Amino acid sequence: MRENRVHRLWAEGKGAVTAWVTIANSYNAELYAAEDFDAITIDLQHGMISFQQAIEMLQAVSTRSPAPFARAPWNDPAAIMKLLDGGAYGIVCPMINSAEECERFVGACRYAPAGYRSFGPARGVLHGGPDYFAHANSTIVTLAMIETRKAVDNLAEIVSVPGLDGVYIGPNDLAISLGYEPSGEPVEREVIEAVDAIFRIAKGKGVKVGIHCPSGESTRKRLDQGYDFIAISNDARLLSAAAKRELAVVRRP
Repeated sequence: MRENRVHRLWAEGKGAVTAWVTIANSYNAELYAAEDFDAITIDLQHGMISFQQAIEMLQAVSTRSPAPFARAPWNDPAAIMKLLDGGAYGIVCPMINSAEECERFVGACRYAPAGYRSFGPARGVLHGGPDYFAHANSTIVTLAMIETRKAVDNLAEIVSVPGLDGVYIGPNDLAISLGYEPSGEPVEREVIEAVDAIFRIAKGKGVKVGIHCPSGESTRKRLDQGYDFIAISNDARLLSAAAKRELAVVRRP
């Protein structure tokens, strides 16, 4: 089966850096895949992307070496299984708040007896190879998003769910849940302490930890801290920032 670059990096004790794609365009996905990202995460929760558009983007990513990931729109087994059948090698699932919700998520990503994923891998076989079924359970990455006070309170139980590879911290929703405004990079002491607690508890259970970062500098810092899966902002924000930067030069008095 075609390797999952993220798993390889983890086996080498390294963290993975993912692009975060929200613009519904296969050329956009292909441009990102041509860069030195370890994964390309197609965002169907907050991105402007339909399932059909996601398939076209997964096809574009498959032309290169980054692992094709997707953020599911919700903890919906039907949506998760379709993304896996579409060739996603990893699923980031939003708003996991309990062990039961995590079991529902992980089960949708694993064939029996490890889960209840229905067989019919379609494009998954085209991307992964004819031995897809034999290796899918060990190749697909499962990342549960931890982004609420309730999730932090239940974290020890969540990270104990068999088959969960890692947690992925959503700093903005976590800040909102704790009573603060979203800021991209955690700034309030309570939010910083919550992020640190998630990292400590998950790592203590041998579970990988990811986080969304607003910049390359922030991403570098998190890699040095030992985070395992990190996104640098997203395509729309980076495009907007580049446009503003260049336009500022043009408009300079």
